[in-house]
Parts: sequence; C-alpha cells; structure tokens
Amino acid sequence: MDSGPKTHERMCPWWLSYFLYNPLRRVVHNPERILDGHVRPGHTAMDVGCGPGYFTLPMARLAGQAGQVIAVDLQPRMLDILRRRAERAGLLARIRLHQCSADRLGVQTQVDFALAFAMVHEVPDPHALLSEIATLLNPEARFLLAEPSAHVAPSAFDRTLEIARTVGLLPCGEPRIAMCRAVLLARSGG
Repeated sequence: MDSGPKTHERMCPWWLSYFLYNPLRRVVHNPERILDGHVRPGHTAMDVGCGPGYFTLPMARLAGQAGQVIAVDLQPRMLDILRRRAERAGLLARIRLHQCSADRLGVQTQVDFALAFAMVHEVPDPHALLSEIATLLNPEARFLLAEPSAHVAPSAFDRTLEIARTVGLLPCGEPRIAMCRAVLLARSGG
C-alpha cells in the first residue's frame, strides 16, 4: 500500500525476499507454530504483505484442499517468487495471488483468518489498511498482527492498536512471538 510505481522507503524490496525465506528464520519464526490453531482445513485465509510466501505456503497446507489462501502484496515480483514456490510445493491451486494497489487491498472475499506479519509499520495509512481488513473478516474470524520489536516501539504498536479499536477490531489474545509485538484481533461483537 504505497503511492505510485516507486517503492516506499520503508517497504522491504523484492530482492531481499530470499533473506525473508532464510531457513534459519524457522528457528525464530516457525510458521506452523505461529499459525497453529488459527488456520484449519476448509478455511479461507489472507496473508497481507505476503512477500515471497513464508507464511502463505504453510497456510495453504493448513487450509487443505478445501481451503484457500489469498496472498496479497503490492510488489509483483514478490508475487512471482511466491508463484514459483507454490508451484514447486504443489500448492498453487490453493493460493490466490492478488496484487493490491497503493491505497487499497482490493480483496472482495470474506476470510476466516488474516495475517499481517511485520508489515503494518511499512504502510503509510494503517487506518485504511486495518479498516479494510476489518470489513473482510467473517464474524468469528481472527486477525493476527505482529510487528518486529526492533523496528516498532511499544508506543507505535499501541497507536496501531488504538487505530484497530477505532475500526472495530478488539484484542482477543496476545500470542508470544519471538522478537515481535503481537496481538490477535477480532471484530467487535465477533
């Protein structure tokens, strides 16, 4: 969610995608452990700012053949890398690649689970992003928001949580994720 064809200065560039998929990262951020209990067979899940698919592919495995993952990213090269990885893993049929625009996700499908991992701090308008995510959540859906503690100060994370509250997303859990500030959110009344 950035303006024009230039990359936002805070956005992770596509050429660093291989670092994001580094096997050593699994020691700190094991996707199956982080996603455990959130994505179930038959679920529709959304990976916002999916990058090269570090979480997308495990989500697709967890959602099973009857499920679907909507992989959303602004950068077409990230989506190309994800497409190749999904094809090699035999999971492409479960994944819908979606390039968002600079100011809007543009997803029309309701989801059972959404993930925004280490990306909200990169977005110029977090209110617009969180508001759109809130509209896409099914009544019982959950949204896992995690930000890197090295980049996002406690006060900045608190501001993000306040924005989430203003768009109707309320905390319903505080998962422990190494080197992150994280919260599980649900729609108010959900």
